[in-house]
Amino acid sequence: MQIFKVLFIILEVLVLFNVLIFVHELGHFLAARWRGLKVEKFAIWFGKPLWRKEINGVEYMLGTIPAGGYVALPQMAPMELLEGKTEKSRDELPPVSALDKIIVAFAGPLFSFGLAMVFAIIVWWVGRPVHEYETTTTIGYVEKDSPAERAGLKVGDQILEVDGRPISKWGGMGDSVTWRIVRSEGKTIPIKIKRGNETNLVEAVPRYEHTKVYQRKPLRQILIEPAYTPMVGSIVPNSPAARSDLRRGDRVISIDGLKLYHPANFADYMDQHGTNSVSVTIVRNGQPLQKTLTPEIPDAPPGSKPRVGIEWDGSGGEMKISHPGVVEQIVASVNAMIGTFDALLSKKSDISP
Repeated sequence: MQIFKVLFIILEVLVLFNVLIFVHELGHFLAARWRGLKVEKFAIWFGKPLWRKEINGVEYMLGTIPAGGYVALPQMAPMELLEGKTEKSRDELPPVSALDKIIVAFAGPLFSFGLAMVFAIIVWWVGRPVHEYETTTTIGYVEKDSPAERAGLKVGDQILEVDGRPISKWGGMGDSVTWRIVRSEGKTIPIKIKRGNETNLVEAVPRYEHTKVYQRKPLRQILIEPAYTPMVGSIVPNSPAARSDLRRGDRVISIDGLKLYHPANFADYMDQHGTNSVSVTIVRNGQPLQKTLTPEIPDAPPGSKPRVGIEWDGSGGEMKISHPGVVEQIVASVNAMIGTFDALLSKKSDISP
C-alpha cells in the first residue's frame, strides 16, 4: 500500500506541475496571437514528439518528457536548446514593438495568477479539511526533560506569542507555533502563555534534534505537541477497552476527572496507576458516556506495562471543513514566500537552502 501511496503522490505532483505550466504557456500563446506575433510551436512536454500537427501555421506538439512545455515565439527570444532548431527562416519576420513584447511576456504570469485565483475560489467554495491540531494554540503534551519542561511550560498552557510574535495556529508557515520556534534566532526563545487567568513569559533554550549526515541541518525544537481531543482509532479484541464497550470514533474527554489534551496524557496516567480501575468520560454521537477501564498486563512480551487495548486515531483530533476567503489565501501565500526568503537570507537563521 505504501508504494501505491508514493506513486499516487508523484503522479499528483506531475499532473499539478504540468497544469501550472500549461496555463502559463497558454497565456503567452493567446497574447501572442492577439498581438499578431508569429507562433511557431505550442508544445506540451519536452523531448522527441509523440504527436505533432500543424494548424493555421502553428505546430502543436506532445513530447515524451512530462516536464512542462513551451511556446516558440521567434520574434521574442529564440530558445533553440529547448525548442529545437527550425527550418523556417526567421529573418523575414517583422520586428515587434516593446509594448507587444511586454504584453506577451506579462500574459504568462497573469494566467498563472488567474489559475491561483481559480484554485482559491474552489477552496473557498468547497472548503478544505482542518484538524484540531492545526488550529489550536494550546499545548497538549510536553516531553520529559525537554526544553519546554525546563522552561516551565505545562499541558493546557495557551501560547499567545513566540519570539515576540503573536501566533494564531500550531502548524504551517507564518504566525504558527512551529514556524516561530524554528525561525527564532536568539539563544533563548521567549514564549508568552496564558495559564488560567494569568499571563506569563518564559524563556526556552531550544534543542537541536540531530539528523544523519545526508539529511538536512537540524532545526530548533522545544519538544511540545499541540492539544487535540484523543479519538479511538481501533480496539484490540477481548481487551479491557472492548469489554467496556469502547468503540472506534469515541472521543475520550477525561480520565478520573482529569481533562485530556493529547493521547499521550492518557498513556502517562495509565503508567502511573498500574492495574487500578479508572473512569473515563467519552463522547459518542454527541452524547457523554462514562466507562470504567481496568488495565491488564499482557502475557507477552515479558515486563509489559498494563494496557487497556486502545489504538489511537493519529489524524490529529476532530476534523471540520474550513472555508478560507480568497484574499485570505493569497495573503497567506504571499506571507509564506516572504517569510521563507527572510529566513533564507538572514545570517542568524538556522534555515538554509
